[in-house]
Amino acid sequence: MSSARLPSGPSAGRQAGARRSAAPNSQREMRQRNLSRVLYAVAEAGRISRASAATRIGLTRGAVSTLVEELLRSGLLDELGPGHSSGVGRPGSALTLPDRGPCGLGAEIGVDHLTVCAVDLRGETRARAAADLTHPQPASEAAARLRVLVREVADAVAPQGLRPAGLTVAVPGTVERGGTTVVHAPNLDWHGVDLAHHLGDDLPLTVENEANLGALAELWIGEGRAAHSALRDFVRVSAEVGVGAGLVLDGELLRGTRGFAGEFGHVPVRPEGAECACGGRGCLEQYAGAAAVLRTADVTATEGGEARRLLTVRAEAGDTAALHALHEAGTALGTALAGAVNLLDPRAVVLGGALADFGEWVLPPVERELGRRTAARGASVELCVSPLGADAALLGAAHAEVRRVLDAPLSL
Repeated sequence: MSSARLPSGPSAGRQAGARRSAAPNSQREMRQRNLSRVLYAVAEAGRISRASAATRIGLTRGAVSTLVEELLRSGLLDELGPGHSSGVGRPGSALTLPDRGPCGLGAEIGVDHLTVCAVDLRGETRARAAADLTHPQPASEAAARLRVLVREVADAVAPQGLRPAGLTVAVPGTVERGGTTVVHAPNLDWHGVDLAHHLGDDLPLTVENEANLGALAELWIGEGRAAHSALRDFVRVSAEVGVGAGLVLDGELLRGTRGFAGEFGHVPVRPEGAECACGGRGCLEQYAGAAAVLRTADVTATEGGEARRLLTVRAEAGDTAALHALHEAGTALGTALAGAVNLLDPRAVVLGGALADFGEWVLPPVERELGRRTAARGASVELCVSPLGADAALLGAAHAEVRRVLDAPLSL
């Protein structure tokens, strides 16, 4: 089971990564905000005394004790025995988030798979279920199978004292901002699909682009945060069949006017190149997507994971076709990233998904192209490989639900 601590500070709103709301304008909103601040202080520390929580968030001990009592009654906090003393006075009891109560459900719809997991308020993954998909599969059939997995995970965590607070679904396509409609997912062959219609209303539902959720996972989850020093300004690029990017600037996800920002796979790197499923030509996806790399390396891609392992083995053995495919992918990726770096000026670029698997061979040509093509000569952009593996979007989805509980404890 994986676990991660959440950074302090609520992010208000139902939509994953939404900006914090304006200053509270009612007593209830003020109480909600202060309850949330206490929860995030505990989440950041793991265990913390009431006095230390008061110091951390800048409220009086009496005010924090009142908030703590309310959270204890609601089951959103636990209080353990005396913790370590700060050197002044007696040691206080330790506050911690509970391992029961509300949990977040995250789901990922891939081209060839479905995955669902449950994460508790401590950030620990408590259950997981997965199934293969045939491609293409109609949205109604994929959603029916997803409902089965969601129920399987919910049933698995119920004996552990956990109940789902909501479901966030990661999809490889553009999603209507603030809605549940997959506007365009060419690799699924889905267009204008409202997942709420297919999944029902058993749980509050959020639908989000997988690359956005992968970037939020880098921002939120401990393992990802340790991967690079630029915690608030970075571009995370991931590749499966397609290539997506999550853009985080000043600690906020950049979504765009319609929520379509980050469709990095459809940035043209060779304007007269191969035709893409989106209808364009020469898109990055045709050269750096996992399927394209496997095809160029002449590796059968019937089973993605096995095919990637085979490509890795061939590259390690010095196979010419494998090395050429990975070099071409890195060159195309670096060309596209140079435009993003020139436009956004991030401090870091993080490679995830299949790109992380091939980082040893992809990073050098990426670095070369960035050096050749970025306008700010001498300005360093940190390049790193994500440690979150293939589950980044899935974990980002589940943690989005956990954060919504921490953001709005009065709504439970």
